[in-house]
Amino acid sequence: MSTLVVVGYDEPFKAEEVLLKLRKLQREYLLDLEDAAVAIKDERGKIKLHQTLNLTAAGAVSGGFWGSLIGLIFLNPLLGFAVGAATGAISGALTDLGINDDFMKELAATMTPNSSTLFVLVRKSTPDKVLDELTGTGGRILKTSLSHEDEAKLQAALSAGAREGVKI
Repeated sequence: MSTLVVVGYDEPFKAEEVLLKLRKLQREYLLDLEDAAVAIKDERGKIKLHQTLNLTAAGAVSGGFWGSLIGLIFLNPLLGFAVGAATGAISGALTDLGINDDFMKELAATMTPNSSTLFVLVRKSTPDKVLDELTGTGGRILKTSLSHEDEAKLQAALSAGAREGVKI
């Protein structure tokens, strides 16, 4: 079962910076991210949602492959590719895996201007090493499916260096 963690930051690009740290942990096999997204609210109040999982593109590639394969069978691979890619792109755009888009938009609407929010869905992790990497990055937990004890540990790690003025 995956764990949802949503962290708000008072800086517009801090959530993306922390997401890069999480991606580094993922490359080191210390964290397995199912989905992640960053919402940024600019000074005018406009919200930009950056999702890391592009289902439309993945659907188009998969559909194109299967369409060409079926097209080869019926001696028209180009038509098969075109129809398969279009069908795959449409089905990918209509599929919502990972973090619910409506949930992200609702929570992002409550953000203050010039801030960012990190949405992460984690399959599994090595908690002590993840906490070490996130120590002092700042932010406050907005929503989570962690236990109260684990949530307190994460919030303590996020706030650790920030209270002392240390930037990591």
